[in-house]
Amino acid sequence: MSIQIKNQFSDQRQQILNSYESIKKLALSLDLTRGKPSAAQLDLSNDILSISAENCIDSEGTDARNYGGLDGLPTMKKLFAEILDVGPENIIVGGNSSLTMMYETLSRACQFGVVDGDGPWNNITGRKFLCPTPGYDRHFLITEHLGFELIPVDMNESGPDLDQVEALVSEDAAIKGIWCVPKYSNPTGVCYSPETVQRLARMNCAASDFRIMWDNAYAVHHFSGELAELENISKCAEAADNPNRVIQFASTSKITHPGSGVAAMAGSAANMADARKHIGVQSIGPDKVNQLRHLQLFGNLSELATHMAKHAELVKPKFDLVLDIFERELGARNIAQWSKPKGGYFINLDVPDGYAKKIVQLAAEAGVKLTTPGAPFPYGKDPKDCNIRIAPTFPSLDELEQAIDTLVVCIKLAVTE
Repeated sequence: MSIQIKNQFSDQRQQILNSYESIKKLALSLDLTRGKPSAAQLDLSNDILSISAENCIDSEGTDARNYGGLDGLPTMKKLFAEILDVGPENIIVGGNSSLTMMYETLSRACQFGVVDGDGPWNNITGRKFLCPTPGYDRHFLITEHLGFELIPVDMNESGPDLDQVEALVSEDAAIKGIWCVPKYSNPTGVCYSPETVQRLARMNCAASDFRIMWDNAYAVHHFSGELAELENISKCAEAADNPNRVIQFASTSKITHPGSGVAAMAGSAANMADARKHIGVQSIGPDKVNQLRHLQLFGNLSELATHMAKHAELVKPKFDLVLDIFERELGARNIAQWSKPKGGYFINLDVPDGYAKKIVQLAAEAGVKLTTPGAPFPYGKDPKDCNIRIAPTFPSLDELEQAIDTLVVCIKLAVTE
């Protein structure tokens, strides 16, 4: 960090320290560690709890209480097909967690291999996976747990740095895939550009069974009024003669109740047939009653958009509050940079190199819990120690204001030490 930046606050150090000590005396207990919906957001979906026995038959006559329907209710498959812009036949609906479906997809690949492959990935010495960073820590944990070497690639304003990605995958057949959160990416808020999507779909890969794990978690999570358009990765892959390269995922986890949502995956006919073969051994069918509850809350994309507009009314003021405080307190100081997302659940904050851990520690001592420094990076290691993920949605506006005011004081205090 430059002397000029540090000197901005050197004459204010005692005043900043006094503010910090005053905050500590408040004995705050505020949690911004994860992107969780607030209680008010959860209340928007409470009607899904009121399904009665008389309503357990779906519009096509299926009794949701009984066995069967291995890949989900047809009406729920149709809804997810609308969300992901694929055919209903290309959808498999699962349980409440898309993360579970991602884990199972990669676990099956390790044990049995995939379409277009040469056998189980477990047989490949030194198998690797690309991790755009900063990114979603739970993605990275899955591949680390399954024995992959994690290879970081940089994120830019249009998605992963495709020059890096293409250079890596074209030469190394042990690289088996890449994680992608293409819309309002966690935590940067980036939306992949059309060129990025097209290049991912058509790039030359040394591994014939390379997979793009396309986690479209925030496909309908807009709050700016400007709907981000995302190129259809499945159509791009088909046009590039790589139809089996992409597996998409989505869920209602932050749309209704995260603990009892509905998840789905999508892919080519060959990929979905292969997945059904294994799922048919594992399960007799998912929770169709829960699927029906959701369909009664919003049965099509238009009704879902109306529901998400209610979320936006609750979420947008919180993002605006954080961005306003950052701009007011840090904007002219040149000691931090932050994203300004138009949807999703996070704000990405970069502080001077070498200061993230110190700032998060100071905040914790003042009663504000933030995401563990380094979490958005493979193995939890931020090489610059500069990244802090902000999750504004869970606390109330008053609590969020206290938390961000505290964070700003911690940033100023840290750079004066």
